[in-house]
Amino acid sequence: MSTGLNNAQLEAVNFVSGPCLVLAGAGSGKTRVITHKIGRLIEAGLEPRRIAAITFTNKAAAEMRERAKQLIGRAAKDVLICTFHALGVRIMREDGAVLGLKPQFSIMDADDVTSILKDCGGTTDAATARQWQWTISLWKNMGLNAEQAAAQAPDDNARVIARIMGLYQERLTAYQSVDFDDLIGMPLKLLADHPEVRERWQAKMGHVLVDEYQDTNATQYEVLKHLVGDRARFTAVGDDDQSIYGWRGATLDNLKRLPVDFPQLNVIKLEQNYRSTSAILRAANNVIQPNPKLFPKTLFSELGEGEPVRVVDSVNEEHEADRAIARIQSIRFGHSLESKHREFKDFAILYRANHMARPFEHALRRANIPYKVSGGQSFFDKAEIKDLCAWFRLWINNDDDPAFLRAITSPKRGIGHQSLGQLGTFATQYKLSLFEALFAGSLPSAVNARAVTGLHEFGRYINDLAFRARQTVGKDAALALLLEWLKEIGYESHLYEGEDNEKVASARWTNVLEFCDWMAGRCGGEIEDATGALTGTQATETKNLLEVAQTISLISTLSDREKDQNVVTLSTLHASKGLEWPHVMLVGVNEGLLPFKLGDDDTTGGASQEGILLRLQEERRLMYVGITRAQRSLAVSWTRRRKKGRETVAALPSRFIAEMRLDENTTKEDPREKLKALRAEFAQRAAAAAAEIKP
Repeated sequence: MSTGLNNAQLEAVNFVSGPCLVLAGAGSGKTRVITHKIGRLIEAGLEPRRIAAITFTNKAAAEMRERAKQLIGRAAKDVLICTFHALGVRIMREDGAVLGLKPQFSIMDADDVTSILKDCGGTTDAATARQWQWTISLWKNMGLNAEQAAAQAPDDNARVIARIMGLYQERLTAYQSVDFDDLIGMPLKLLADHPEVRERWQAKMGHVLVDEYQDTNATQYEVLKHLVGDRARFTAVGDDDQSIYGWRGATLDNLKRLPVDFPQLNVIKLEQNYRSTSAILRAANNVIQPNPKLFPKTLFSELGEGEPVRVVDSVNEEHEADRAIARIQSIRFGHSLESKHREFKDFAILYRANHMARPFEHALRRANIPYKVSGGQSFFDKAEIKDLCAWFRLWINNDDDPAFLRAITSPKRGIGHQSLGQLGTFATQYKLSLFEALFAGSLPSAVNARAVTGLHEFGRYINDLAFRARQTVGKDAALALLLEWLKEIGYESHLYEGEDNEKVASARWTNVLEFCDWMAGRCGGEIEDATGALTGTQATETKNLLEVAQTISLISTLSDREKDQNVVTLSTLHASKGLEWPHVMLVGVNEGLLPFKLGDDDTTGGASQEGILLRLQEERRLMYVGITRAQRSLAVSWTRRRKKGRETVAALPSRFIAEMRLDENTTKEDPREKLKALRAEFAQRAAAAAAEIKP
């Protein structure tokens, strides 16, 4: 099973007796090590169901599940491979009753949270509410509740947000709901404060593997510690040089704490890179070298020297975009690199911030080159999908007030805002959820008779749908029920009436039908849960529609919607992590963009010198991540002038370009000249061929 592994990989796979930290450099085969280690643990006699592999995204979990299945076979289906948040849901569904949470709790999405916070804070401004949301999320990730946040609040603004946080938590409790951050914080509370829960989960976890360990925050680290206990059977796989999520609460302190908390920790370094050429790796090693090292390592490759890394300078953003397109064309039609790396999907243009994509989109369209913007709107963020999910949430948890309000108004049911306002006042007065208030005997004293009739009908209909969904098992039955339900509520008409443009309405309805197909497929056991099969069933088993509806809140994208598209990728550096392409262009590599503004200005809020230094180190790691996405060729471009508002100002190349320590004589490139030479060469060949044909 361990054939084809190098010595360091073998050591990591075969060490199964205690705590292990695998420092996996970019492209060093970390997923391969994790899947082989799962196989090795099973070989060593550990039951597959007692192995957990935890990662950060549904996509990474799905890929790991697929790789494990290929390597291990049937036993892989019993291994718990999921995200931290999916594991949190599993713990809370099983043991949340200890905290007063029923198993059918709801998971609030970002829009719901903003709406509740606006209400709690008495504002109509969504931007203010989102700022509160961001602060509360950071506090939760640091393990703070409202009282603790208030106690250490540095100013009046923070004290106000801490007060709003307290009201917000009261609302979540009343709605029997949690937000995304609670999926880590509440399991920690369960494990830390309830020994019987902790012991049960430690007994379940024979070995825990954590992927992308450098991205863990303080709360996730505490969850891991409580799960593994004193036996400390775990494998943490990560790379301090790729820690780029400090703004989201990830902390390198977790890497520093491991050897302190687990003195017997075995540290293994994976330094052989299987992705990139030596020229690309040399630039990466040079860039990251000024950063302080927790565990020094140097990547090396046996794939040969390869093409030199190019530096391309441009007049402005439009010129930079034109040169990037010229580079794509010159590689596609040139003959210096093998033809197998010339499809559009072999190219990526990476940048620091989303707004930088626009000139490249314009240039790609002008050149008729197909492209996708990575990290665009999630399928589940579309209004029509959120409407349907609100109904599902209400089937599962009648106390979910935000879902109630969305479902009862999408489509409208003749119950106006005034009646809903009266229902809300009544529910608040008697400390009931909106759904409970529907059936209160004294409701007619607060709401007019016509509205009461409509509300009663809606309540009965929700209960009837939930009952039908529980009885509906398998793909065909689920699809039939979903389509029947959409017809009953007139959802297609609702979409067409709400859109001026018939084409837009048609596209939205197509999304709805695709979503129903996807839901039905899950009921038929066709698709494994991206959440790690939270219901505990096998991926091949059929499920009822209510079970499938329970997992929806955690899923962010439809599986493989963009699989194998032959298009150029435009992506932020953050979104590119974990991906790779034969040909990469890092663009906008200017001071003030990468590294992002570091001076004492609005972006730092007067940050301390130490804070600025830490930010510079994270920006350097971001540059390192960008460089190490490239397999065959890398171009780094910067502009001499950049737009700033309505003005165009002088710009400087990023300090990271100098830090790559490239040979200046060989790296300057003008792709347009290269393309011009290629065209001339093609014209010459065509003329020569024509001359030969002439009699």
